[in-house]
Amino acid sequence: MRIVINEFISLDGVVQAPGGPQEDTEGGFAHGGWSHPFFDPSTLGPFINDTLADADALLFGRRTWQTMAAAWPGRAGDPFADQMNAIKKYVVSDTLTEADLTWTNTTLVPGPEAASWARAQRAADGRDLLVMGSPTLVRSLLSADLVDELRLMVMPVVLGGGKTIFPTDGVRRAFELVSSETAKTGTQVTTYRRAADATTA
Repeated sequence: MRIVINEFISLDGVVQAPGGPQEDTEGGFAHGGWSHPFFDPSTLGPFINDTLADADALLFGRRTWQTMAAAWPGRAGDPFADQMNAIKKYVVSDTLTEADLTWTNTTLVPGPEAASWARAQRAADGRDLLVMGSPTLVRSLLSADLVDELRLMVMPVVLGGGKTIFPTDGVRRAFELVSSETAKTGTQVTTYRRAADATTA
């Protein structure tokens, strides 16, 4: 099973709160919803749909899971929403309990077990384990060398600070560009796959 990351990301590498003003204001982030002017449905829609179609399960950090769990169940009847609601989901958290898992088909992964759990999933048979948003989780997966593919929607805006998915540990991690398309809004829709010689250094 591959671990695949899907992100809306700014030119300066910020992924925080692309969806709305109150999505994540941690650190005083004031640009929530920044992705909307650059979202071209004709290009980004198929890219996101194809990414989900290749997934056997979704993996989230706690904050992203809570945002998604509050939104998607109320959108039942839309094909994408129905797929999001039906697919197997995992959430990494130290604070959520089983009683909190109100979103259908969600399983809790305790935080201290996340890396070993993800490593076991990656070694198992299956299609993709897809991570959306969840910057802290993604950063830890990259740090542990557990990411097979980055599917990035790079939007033409600089946000000047905010949460990023990239580690700052000085380690080199090689990826290769396997596809790229430019949306009419200027967004670069890109797929980067772990390079064959992706030894860390």
